[in-house]
Amino acid sequence: MAGRHLRTRKFSSPAGIAATAAVGVVLAVGGTVGAVRLTSGEPAAEPAVAESLPSAVVPTSATPSPTASATPSASGTPSLSPSPKATPSPKATRTQAASRSLTRTASPKPTAKKTTPAPKVVSSGSCGASFYDEGQMTANGETFNPNAMTAAHKTLPFDTKVRVTNPANGKSVVVRINDRGPYVDGRCLDLSRAAFAAIASTDLGEVTVRYEVLG
Repeated sequence: MAGRHLRTRKFSSPAGIAATAAVGVVLAVGGTVGAVRLTSGEPAAEPAVAESLPSAVVPTSATPSPTASATPSASGTPSLSPSPKATPSPKATRTQAASRSLTRTASPKPTAKKTTPAPKVVSSGSCGASFYDEGQMTANGETFNPNAMTAAHKTLPFDTKVRVTNPANGKSVVVRINDRGPYVDGRCLDLSRAAFAAIASTDLGEVTVRYEVLG
């Protein structure tokens, strides 16, 4: 406020003095503010306005769970189907072997073995029996075998079976007739060496036997 001066007035009353003092204070403050603005040459700083950032938008609708699948309803509006229920895992079961899963049956009863019926005795008698062991042809055309259970008889058909028993020791043997003989009085059978040895010692040469013709 250069070049401007104030005229001072004198007031005699206290009210006037107070008014003059107030005007002076106002003028002093206004002059100081104006001087500051002129010397700085910069506009006064504007009050900062706090900008509030928009808060994060939170969707109001619930997001469908991944397990729920949207299926169109009859009205055309997709509806959420309920999520499938978890099925409990199957309990471990004890498996049986294939042989135990079959129906058990009673064990079969043992079948009785077929027994060969005892041969029927056609005729019997007693006579002397001897043996021979020379190699020769038999009357039925076989080659004589002294180790086979065979015998010679005067009249019995070939292949007839005869049981010969030694009464002295109870031993017996079954022979097959394949030859003719013996031609000695008192004898009816001529056994092979092996057949004779089955019922008596060959050192005897002849024994009395009981014979049974088997049918």
